Amino acid sequence: MHAIQLTLFILICLMLGLTLFYSIRSRREPDAAKRGLYTARMNIFMGLMLVLIAVTQIFFFSESSFRRIFGTVLVLIGVFNVFVGIRNHGHFDRLLR
Repeated sequence: MHAIQLTLFILICLMLGLTLFYSIRSRREPDAAKRGLYTARMNIFMGLMLVLIAVTQIFFFSESSFRRIFGTVLVLIGVFNVFVGIRNHGHFDRLLR
């Protein structure tokens, strides 16, 4: 159980780092197509991070209806971010080719 929590924590930190990296990179990019590509990657990693946080909240803490609702909302937002990020990544990737 402790190994799973540690793995999730490491993955959350990794996704946070990648989110920050692509956020900074997208804000400094002068080319609009590359900026959109970096923003799409940022959305994908942010969505994955939110899903991992939700899994942590739902499964590894005490039973609480607030935690379940909070986790469910984070899963919905995370899945939406991943979906939008993948869609936008495809769009901006085609523009750069």
